[in-house]
Amino acid sequence: MVSDSELKVVVLGLGYIGLPTAAVIARTGAKVLGVDVHPHVVETVNSGKVHIEEIDLDGLVSGVVARGNLRASLQIEPADVFVIAVPTPFGENHAPDIGYVLKAATNVAVVLKAGDVVILESTSPVGTTEKVAELLAQLRPDLRIPGHCTGSADVAIAYCPERVLPGRILVELIDNDRVIGGVTPRCARKALQFYRRFVRGACVTTSAKAAEMTKLAENAFRDVNIAFANELSLVADRMGVDVWEVIRLANRHPRVNILSPGPGVGGHCIAVDPWFLVNAAPDRTPLIRTAREVNDGKVEHVIAEAAALVESRPHGRVACLGLAFKANIDDFRESPALKVAEALARRFGERITIVEPYAAALPAAFDGTGATLIDVDAALEDCETLVVLVDHDVFRSIPLDERVGKQVYDTRGIWPDQPRPAAAEPLRLVG
Repeated sequence: MVSDSELKVVVLGLGYIGLPTAAVIARTGAKVLGVDVHPHVVETVNSGKVHIEEIDLDGLVSGVVARGNLRASLQIEPADVFVIAVPTPFGENHAPDIGYVLKAATNVAVVLKAGDVVILESTSPVGTTEKVAELLAQLRPDLRIPGHCTGSADVAIAYCPERVLPGRILVELIDNDRVIGGVTPRCARKALQFYRRFVRGACVTTSAKAAEMTKLAENAFRDVNIAFANELSLVADRMGVDVWEVIRLANRHPRVNILSPGPGVGGHCIAVDPWFLVNAAPDRTPLIRTAREVNDGKVEHVIAEAAALVESRPHGRVACLGLAFKANIDDFRESPALKVAEALARRFGERITIVEPYAAALPAAFDGTGATLIDVDAALEDCETLVVLVDHDVFRSIPLDERVGKQVYDTRGIWPDQPRPAAAEPLRLVG
């Protein structure tokens, strides 16, 4: 592979993973082109700015754009390495949709040449990388595509999923271990050489299918464990017990580590990817399916509990604290907080206010509801009821004396000093 200063890389998709990845690669000295279908994204990046919230990303993008190492375009160009980082949503009946991946691969086929490396990073159903190879073989019969030729292939095709935490993406893109799966072992080695340019963590090679399933297994593991915490919170509510205290005490056991419950599970990974495993083997994934149903069901439970609280004070204003799927980011994808707030806004209209420090305006989901976006100080002054949906730091900092006299529904457990109501259905022992 060529030297860093001569390497040309195309990153397809400039979202929450694609843009940080493109910027980190550009920092090594490579010439990186980010391709996106949204003109405003291209314009924003080419101006040296960012369209997403991520710690230190703005400074990094500004620097690599100014040095000429990163630019964006609506059109693909020839390169040495192509990194596909486009969405993989699910469709009807939670069936995975790899249409964006195949569209990206189709675009790559137009400029692909011998010696190039194609890497899929999008979280995908098992077998997607092989489908990319099959598509490239159909579109470029002039090239020897791995898995579809005898002897040495002209190009390398591999799968390497991201495994980063929003808010720490730039650090974890470099420091976290990477699993690199090749369509062939030679493909994996080619991709390994590329990632070694900017990854300090261990890079482990395997097959494309094993790498794809590894990513799905990681997110399904998290989902199952969160489902246990969410189910435990429902039981604790019924029994009139503080679930946060129970978890804190249980976790003192040396082999117990219960996660934190919340209003559901969001984000484009944990809330989506387990369905890929369920879809692939529906008769062998009852636990994974049930975990998804528990976590989705927690959203409906929170809506019902919050609505009952709002109805108990029929004229007071309500502040929903947070819309993001996790703390201190601006990512609303599959966010349970957004779903709860939207449901309350559609039911109670102008009584509902939203506090989201990472949004300049309410998402389109609130159009026509009458809900308004306010800051946290206004919420504390004007609202009788506070519904905590996201554990942003600014919400954690609110002291008890500013919450006195208010109804509070804390789905994140950020205020352990908040007086809690007695159970609606006290436990009765019989016999």
